[in-house]
Amino acid sequence: MRLTCVPGKDSILILPPTYGMYEVAANLNDVAIQRLPLTADFQLSNEIVAGIIASDAKLVFVCSPNNPTGNLLHAAAIEEILRGFRGLVVVDEAYADFASAPSWTTRLAEFPNLVILQTFSKAWGLAGLRLGMAFASPEIIGYLNKIKPPYNVSEATQQHALAALAAGGHFDNLRNDLLVGRQWLAERLPAVEIVDEVFPSDANFLLVRFRPDATAVYDYLLARGIVVRNRTTQPGCAGTLRLTVGTPAENEQLLAALREFTY
Repeated sequence: MRLTCVPGKDSILILPPTYGMYEVAANLNDVAIQRLPLTADFQLSNEIVAGIIASDAKLVFVCSPNNPTGNLLHAAAIEEILRGFRGLVVVDEAYADFASAPSWTTRLAEFPNLVILQTFSKAWGLAGLRLGMAFASPEIIGYLNKIKPPYNVSEATQQHALAALAAGGHFDNLRNDLLVGRQWLAERLPAVEIVDEVFPSDANFLLVRFRPDATAVYDYLLARGIVVRNRTTQPGCAGTLRLTVGTPAENEQLLAALREFTY
């Protein structure tokens, strides 16, 4: 945003429900926010794509797999945006390691306006490092290197990241275990009496709609030491909680707690 947007003048475009930090960063930089909500099934329609292409925003943030909904956005729609939008298209792939689709990094050469964000915080299990990555054309990366703080990645962070990369087999095992856990929960949650809907997920969490009061379920779980994310106030997410997939024991604990919930 500091690179592309003039404070007090320019705007970004977001697609709610989506990751909240885009809005926080815009507010910190005095950048206006345009919003085009996703469809009821959290996808990009032809009308939304047309609205993005017509926008005068400097950046559009496309979170895929999306947070908090968990689903991949249709690749054909993202490609249409890349070909038609006049600003930078920022595809946030924080959860891409849990999805079956290829990363957009495989198509960087096709789209000079594409920027891809990834992180060590999710599939690598290293959220405490606070280490994210941007992939883009050499020209865009050159400009970002000119404005980034000096020594912005500490030596300790680099060493931990290198150690994680060297242990790629461990990463694969962790990811596979989590995908098994996601499937296990997705198969069992619909049978829980208070569960209204389990949304499809390409991430390491499941968005689940509860009846009749998701916030009461959230408070109940918290009292039992189980921390989930209450997303009921986000657009299109009324009555939902975001449940992160844990270890087999944690998944069983969550399911047992939900089965025991009473109003």
